[in-house]
Amino acid sequence: MLDQRDWYRSGLDHIWLPYAQMKTAPAPLPVLRTQGTRIHLADGRELVDGIASWWTACHGYNHPHVAQAVKRQLEVMPHVMFGGLVHEQPMTLARRLSEILPGDLDRVFFTDSGSVSVEVAMKMAMQYWLNLGEKKRDTFVCFRGGYHGDTLGTMAISDFETGIHQKFAGLLHRHVLAVLPEDEETEAALAVLLEKNPDSLAAIVVEPLVQGAGGMRFHEPSVLRRLRELADRFGVLLIFDEIFTGFGRTGTMFACEAAGIVPDIVTLSKALTAGTLPLAATVARRKIFDSFWSDVPMAALMHGPTYMANALACAAANASLDLFEDGERLRQVARIEQWLSAGLSPCRDLPGVTDVRTRGAIGVVELERIGDLNALRSAFVARGAFIRPIGNVIYLAPALTIDEEDVAFLARVIGEVLREGATP
Repeated sequence: MLDQRDWYRSGLDHIWLPYAQMKTAPAPLPVLRTQGTRIHLADGRELVDGIASWWTACHGYNHPHVAQAVKRQLEVMPHVMFGGLVHEQPMTLARRLSEILPGDLDRVFFTDSGSVSVEVAMKMAMQYWLNLGEKKRDTFVCFRGGYHGDTLGTMAISDFETGIHQKFAGLLHRHVLAVLPEDEETEAALAVLLEKNPDSLAAIVVEPLVQGAGGMRFHEPSVLRRLRELADRFGVLLIFDEIFTGFGRTGTMFACEAAGIVPDIVTLSKALTAGTLPLAATVARRKIFDSFWSDVPMAALMHGPTYMANALACAAANASLDLFEDGERLRQVARIEQWLSAGLSPCRDLPGVTDVRTRGAIGVVELERIGDLNALRSAFVARGAFIRPIGNVIYLAPALTIDEEDVAFLARVIGEVLREGATP
């Protein structure tokens, strides 16, 4: 089943795969090309992609409008440093993001990955307080089930008790791990935690509406409104990690819109460039930026990724935003939600299934347990679907351009595999 091309054979002993125990992991699948919602393998097989390459390819693969924008930019300028120089694509992108984000989220700092964008948000939050003369605010409130990245700072604000980074729990800065305020009781408990730490807390960090890699856990917009009220009451900042939820995934352009509130800082990545090139952004409200505005040099944000504001990536992002302008993508998300709900609903009656849920272009089948993730993933591939369960959940987060037939196929494959008992 493995491709025997020279590039595959010669490279296999030199790569280090993500989230994989290299000794026991199955051999990776060699891919020759992509198109729309399809991944074409070297052995001739074709897979329907159910997760849009970790939720990035929002317009499907190889969208011509995005591809042409990158090609045009490549002919003019692939990259130039953003220190002391600026150029059209990031300037345009920063303005456009400021226009579509709510409130006064209007200062954009570009990075090259989601984890780094969260690191920058944390750094902004801590330095905001430092610049105001408060020197002890180095702690963040984070939530059970949360995940914010794999760098040291973001690991520390993810759920270090149950998440994938448990091994590092005793080595990282200890932040305040709380339960999301989904009712009056949990809201009161969070208020107690905030009240106990008045001088050390910098910000509350949350994935709005959906905790993604931590298990595709959903919560209501009312949770976000509670967090905004608590942050204001106790004088801490509020950071929304919209790396997964941004750009239509939950039904609105940004998840914060569903709650009608404005966070102090928001992080964006994943679908920002429509799955083409690495790019992320940390966007701050005016009051955050104003705390750095000073005659004192060291009051500046001393951060600068080498490839920040990369021209090719920003060109892709601008082209992606073009495709959202007429509203059709969000209308399609509403249709996908209906298709996912209908297609996955029969799984409710299957043994071992504890929940089936949908929100926007996200569909989840939660199980009591998954004994062998690799076996389950292989079972999906054998049926022509690329689906990567995490923890104890099987989820779909396809391209926002996927059609009803492909959604039905993906849902049917999940049902067939579960009926055959491929989750020992």
